[in-house]
Amino acid sequence: MEQMTTAELIEAIGGRATQPLCESVSMISTDTRDLPRGCVFLALKGARFDGNEYAAEAVQKGAVYAITEREIPDCPCVVVEDTAKALLALGRYYRSKFSPVLIGVTGSVGKTTTKNMLALTLGAKYKTMKTEGNFNNEIGLPKTLFRLEQSHEAAVIEMGMSHFGEISRLSQTACPTAAVITNIGFSHIGNLGSQEGILKAKLEVLDGMAPDAPLFVNGDDAHLAPLKETLGRPVITFAIENKDADVRAEEIVTQGESVHFLAVTKEERVAVTLPCIGMHNVLNALAAYAIGRRFGMTGEEIAAALANYQGEKLRQSVFTKDHKTVIVDCYNASPDSMRAALLVLDEYPSEGRKIAVLGDMLELGEQSTTLHAAVGQLVADTKPAMLFCFGKESAAIALEAANAGIPAQHFTEKEALAQALLETLRDGDTVLFKASRGMRLEETVTAVFGTLR
Repeated sequence: MEQMTTAELIEAIGGRATQPLCESVSMISTDTRDLPRGCVFLALKGARFDGNEYAAEAVQKGAVYAITEREIPDCPCVVVEDTAKALLALGRYYRSKFSPVLIGVTGSVGKTTTKNMLALTLGAKYKTMKTEGNFNNEIGLPKTLFRLEQSHEAAVIEMGMSHFGEISRLSQTACPTAAVITNIGFSHIGNLGSQEGILKAKLEVLDGMAPDAPLFVNGDDAHLAPLKETLGRPVITFAIENKDADVRAEEIVTQGESVHFLAVTKEERVAVTLPCIGMHNVLNALAAYAIGRRFGMTGEEIAAALANYQGEKLRQSVFTKDHKTVIVDCYNASPDSMRAALLVLDEYPSEGRKIAVLGDMLELGEQSTTLHAAVGQLVADTKPAMLFCFGKESAAIALEAANAGIPAQHFTEKEALAQALLETLRDGDTVLFKASRGMRLEETVTAVFGTLR
C-alpha cells in the first residue's frame, strides 16, 4: 500500500478522530495477529466477534490508531458508523488514486481459473496485480486493492458472492474498466432462487463500471449470450459452440495433459496450446484471449502466455502415484463444474479404468436433491467404470447412477471411503476426486495416496 495521509483516510470514510493522530499510514489491517509497524487497525464485527474490543490491544501491538464504531478509552481512534462500509469506502478511495486497466471477474464457476489465465496473459505485456487466494469478498477485495501501486498497468480482480447486492458493492469499490462473466450456473441458487436470479446478481458487476465499459461473456451460455443484443454497452462473446461469437475455439484436440485449439476471430486464427484439459478450460482461455486482444495484445503474445499456465492446488491438479493417475478438483463444486470434471475424466487417456469419487455440492437449497440427481445422470452419460460418493446429499448421485447401471457405492465416513478405494484401485486406473470445498475430500486423497501432488 502506498502512503496515505490520515486526513485523506478520514475524508474517505467520513470518520471522526477522537484525538490528534499521526500524519500518514501505509497499511490497513483487520487482524491483531498481523500488525505491521505503522498500520491502522480496522475493527470489523462479525456474528461471533467484535473487533472493537481488540482496538486497544492492536494499538499496544504497534498500530498507530484504530478505525472503530465507538470511542475506546485511552485508544486513538477514528470513529465511523459502520466499519465494514468504511473498509469498502477506503478501498474505493485508494483505487481512485490509480489508473490501471482493471478487469472484474465473476461467474458461477471458473472465476479463479479465468482470473489466473487473464493475469498471466496481461502480465506478459503489462505489470499486473491480481486477487490472491480467496480474497474476493467484501473484506478481501479492498485488501487486494490496497496492494495497488502506481507502477501497476493492469489488475485482475475476482468478485465472489452468495447474496444479492454483494457484487454491486464490490464493483462500486473496484470500479472495473471491463468485466467478464464466465457463466450462469447453480452456485448459491439456494440464496438467489433461480438461474435468472443468479444472472441478476452477476450483472451487478456493471454497477461500478462506466456506461461504455466492455463486458465479456460466455457466448455458449443461454443466459449470457442474449446480453449482446440487450445491454446498452459493448458486449464481447467467447464460445466453442456459438458460431456467431466474437472469439471462438475451433479444431480442439486433447493430447495427454494438454489441449490444442485455434482461437478464431474475424481477423485471425491463432494456434493455442493450453497445458491442462477440459472444454471448460478452453472457455476460460478464450475469455483471457478476448480481453487480451481488446487491451492491446497480439494473438501470438496471448498464446505464448497461455502456454505457461499452471493450475492451482485442489483445482484440477493431476499427478501420478503408485501407477495410478489422480485428478484432484476439490476446491468447489456445482452441477456445471461436476459436468466439466466428469468430461475431463471421460476424455483423459487411461490404461486402466476410469473411476469417479464425488462428494456433496453445497449451498443448493431446496433444489439440492434434484441437482445431485442430475449429476448422477451426468455420471450415467459419461460412464466411468465405478462411482464412489461421499456425503449426505451425494446419495442422490449414487442412486441415479446405479439406476442407470453404473456400479456405485455411497459413504458417509471418509475412513470407509478411503478403505474401499484402497481395496479397489488397480495399476493403470485414473481416478477423479470432486466435491465442494466444505467436504474436504482432499483428505481422502491424502489417506489413499499420501499426497496431493
